[in-house]
Amino acid sequence: MRLAAIYLDVRGTFKYYLGAFWRFCIINKADIVKRLRINDQIRVPQVRLIDDEQNQIGVIPIEEALRMAKEKEMDLAEVSPNTNPSVCKLMDYGKYLYKQKKVDAKHKKMQKQVEVKGVRLSMRTGDHDLQVKVNQARKFLGQRNLIKVQLIFKGREAVHKDLAINKLNLFAEELKDIARVDELPKRQGNTLIMILAPLK
Repeated sequence: MRLAAIYLDVRGTFKYYLGAFWRFCIINKADIVKRLRINDQIRVPQVRLIDDEQNQIGVIPIEEALRMAKEKEMDLAEVSPNTNPSVCKLMDYGKYLYKQKKVDAKHKKMQKQVEVKGVRLSMRTGDHDLQVKVNQARKFLGQRNLIKVQLIFKGREAVHKDLAINKLNLFAEELKDIARVDELPKRQGNTLIMILAPLK
């Protein structure tokens, strides 16, 4: 019983620390990618230095590069650690991070999640109802969403697949000014499906 209790206690502790480690990796993944080693964090004997005006200084000892950074009241940042020797740059690191955050925020704003919106038709959808569906799809496409157009067969309607395809083609034709056919009509069970994507 005592051994079982110790085993459970050890296993619980291990799981706790493992979970904490993975949370750390997920939360800090972006920072690990974006952050550079600076000043005393750089552990190489010599570096290829670029100054704050983009001039190539050449390969110099790390001590000299750090001294130059201190004289100019700037940071020495390792911009390319995987080269030999690693490439370092004189910069205002705080300003660099601020610019990076602004660029990231802009990219996130631009990368809106694309959604797939559904529009359902049937063989009996009349001209007026079809136009209502077209207007609905136009609104979704205006929001840069994909449209999944589904035509559902009822009863023996499935034997008229050619008429169903014509109806879907007519639907796509009504939207050709703002959409293209991303996937041609295909049969899935008792449903014919077509995907429309907004034009760039």
